Amino acid sequence: MKQVDTIISRGRIILMDQADTIIAEGSLAIDRDRIIAVGTSQEIEESFTAQNIIPAQGSLVMPGLVNAHTHAAMTCFRGIADDLPLMEWLDDYIFPAEAKNLSPELVYWGTLLACAEMIRSGTTTFSDMYIFEEQAAQAAKQAGMRCLIGEGLFDFPSPNAKSPQEGLAYAEMLLEKWSSDPLVNIFVVPHSLYTCSPSLLQSAARMAQKYGVPIGIHLLENKAERELIQKKQGQSAIALLRDTGLLECDLIAYHCVALTDEDITALAQARCRVVHNPESNMKLGSGMAPLSQMLRAGMLLGLGTDGCASNNNLDMFGEIDTAAKLEKVVRLDPTIMPARTVLRMATGNGARVLGLEAVGQLTPGMKADIIIIGLNKPHLTPLYNEYSHLVYTVGGADVDTVMIDGRLVMQNRVLLTINEAEVIARVNHLAQGIKNSLVR
Repeated sequence: MKQVDTIISRGRIILMDQADTIIAEGSLAIDRDRIIAVGTSQEIEESFTAQNIIPAQGSLVMPGLVNAHTHAAMTCFRGIADDLPLMEWLDDYIFPAEAKNLSPELVYWGTLLACAEMIRSGTTTFSDMYIFEEQAAQAAKQAGMRCLIGEGLFDFPSPNAKSPQEGLAYAEMLLEKWSSDPLVNIFVVPHSLYTCSPSLLQSAARMAQKYGVPIGIHLLENKAERELIQKKQGQSAIALLRDTGLLECDLIAYHCVALTDEDITALAQARCRVVHNPESNMKLGSGMAPLSQMLRAGMLLGLGTDGCASNNNLDMFGEIDTAAKLEKVVRLDPTIMPARTVLRMATGNGARVLGLEAVGQLTPGMKADIIIIGLNKPHLTPLYNEYSHLVYTVGGADVDTVMIDGRLVMQNRVLLTINEAEVIARVNHLAQGIKNSLVR
């Protein structure tokens, strides 16, 4: 028998592979950071032994969720400016609050709080665009989470950069410092087409191509943004993406609510990937992204929560449920967004959107990013269809155990890599300063 580090034993395993394989009573053999084998419990127990056995009877075992777009440290701004239009929310509240309060300390503790919230609700990978992202990287590393992060680039001064050149230099520092880390991945993230000049967008595109990393950007979050870009830049969003070289990059676009048919065709031809953020779009009254049209065009789609200032939580199971139901009601078609399609957006397809090919399914050779969901609960009884259950019934609080890169980060609802009490106390202290700064 072969010795491995860990066996997850006798659970109902949802592989999320191309064949939609489900093993009613299965086990996983894990060695270091990888899945070595998956099969029936009898097959695994006859071939492997491990000192660490994680029992999963009466539980669903599945890939960890991928939150493909968030602003993690904005946990510190949760709920400070609700029920406002996007541009008023940004210009009158969020940008001023950040200018007064953002610091390396806030980003570190705010990101750790986000990591605790995400781990507790089954997210194992997240993609982050914010400021002082060195501290975000350190927090993610401390928590043991997989991430793709980047420093937000702006035409105007940010709390971390007095000029676009300083922002680009900081982004390049991150690319070089974290280039070989097994968990922390870096990409280039100009904030949006209306906060970045064409020259800054061109510089960002060149940097992304130089380092062979993706480039991410907020894109056409609502109709007002479409009009603002046309007025400010003198051309359409797609034309600007093309002229600045972004369409030639490995492009990830967030929101994409106000797309025309021609926009969808152009983005699909450029192999642009899109992250759908339904709850943030709903809360800000931005509109509904043309999800089913993008899928029909062959675009690769992921799912994200956006930040806690516009959602206001990081529970990806809630986001999955919303994404499925919202598309049905907007299109007046209950068949248009099947449960397994949305679940793929939050697992394997979400990982592919981020360029992480070894994440998102439980097959040999893949990274051991795994969550275990206990089923012995009234609202999870009975179980007829696993995909339906995960999309429409399971909530983040149902996640019992989380493994990332072969390492347990939560077991039986106990966080193992984060001092939760300390993080909550630190963020509450920071929040008092934020509250005081908002008094006019």
